[in-house]
Amino acid sequence: MSIAASVANESWFQDPALGRIFALLNQDGGEVRVVGGAVRNALLELPVTDTDLATTWAPAEVMARAEASGIRAVPTGIDHGTVTLVIDGRGFEVTTLRHDAETDGRRAKVVFGSDWQIDAERRDFTINALYADASGAIIDLVGGLEDIASRTVRFIGEPDDRIAEDHLRILRYFRFFSHYGAGRPDAAALKACARARDSLVKLSAERVWKELKTLLKARDPGRALLWMRQAGVLSLVLPESEKWGIDSIGGLIATETALGWDPDPMLRLMAIVPPDTERMRELSVRLKLSRADSERLAQWTQAPVIAPTLAITALDRLLYRHGAGPIMDRIRLSLVSARSRTDADPAALTEAAGHSRHLARAESWARPVFPVSGSDLIAQGIKPGPAMGARLAALEERWIDSNFTLTKQKLLADPD
Repeated sequence: MSIAASVANESWFQDPALGRIFALLNQDGGEVRVVGGAVRNALLELPVTDTDLATTWAPAEVMARAEASGIRAVPTGIDHGTVTLVIDGRGFEVTTLRHDAETDGRRAKVVFGSDWQIDAERRDFTINALYADASGAIIDLVGGLEDIASRTVRFIGEPDDRIAEDHLRILRYFRFFSHYGAGRPDAAALKACARARDSLVKLSAERVWKELKTLLKARDPGRALLWMRQAGVLSLVLPESEKWGIDSIGGLIATETALGWDPDPMLRLMAIVPPDTERMRELSVRLKLSRADSERLAQWTQAPVIAPTLAITALDRLLYRHGAGPIMDRIRLSLVSARSRTDADPAALTEAAGHSRHLARAESWARPVFPVSGSDLIAQGIKPGPAMGARLAALEERWIDSNFTLTKQKLLADPD
């Protein structure tokens, strides 16, 4: 792989707003460079979504110079040296060069400086410590270009030291490997992650889940999950996967690719944990999942497994009772299972066809509207209360069992 020595021709680098920041901070003996993800992604020919910068100027000076030039400056992380400059409604994070004076593996006390080598060496991975100056030239102080070329995710310096500075770097290692790595993981990095895995218990649940969910968004997280299991990391952060296994991930990724499904981190999580409501509730509490993610997991466990031979009318009733989302999660995983067995089991082809037919129905299904309301029962002399609720529920069940064909008139006219 040939790696460019410059990003000068990249459209994001030619952004006039970025040019204003270079002009603002590259004067009076100070300097600013683009750093991190923008440079890495550009060299890997991946989309660049955020442009972060590093500077020799102290945060207060960055704010003062920006405000004097009519640029809005927001002290988003000023204690750690970060100021966000807002130009044309877009934010650019500018962080002063620094190194960690003290750290307990979760929080660090930083000291600002002006030495680019020290700043580079305090970062996590070589591919994240590449700079681009105002001309677009790449500045590599830690061997990042070589690792970009081989798609190697490698800690800067001693892996144990980098992990001791921030325990979250264990999970970040596997997350970056899932998105940018190729081949086998760096041996030194893998061993260091395994040695330090017990330190993960010190991290907040929010930070752990954020890393896991981002890892599961990778085009193919299967290799990263495999090496996390080998290093004893996966069972610590996701013990539910230990006996259930991660073998189905490969089939899910293959099905996503073949059928054009978008990567879905929650469906991928479902593929490697048991469909047990109580355990998924415990997982949601432990990792502090959002209400939406927590409910999706619980509803998936409560939805029935759909037989590939199920009649469409029966499927419609299940869609109404359980909702389209949980039923589609069940069908998708069943389809993955069937597709994974087609080489060894000819009957699996028929199963896959049935699941595909069900999935198409579920995707196009529109929830019918129950035609009877409380006001209809009041008109019949039934007072609001438990009796009315029971009557409405009974009528709705009759309507569902009729495949949603009974009209309001028919439902209200028949006593049973």
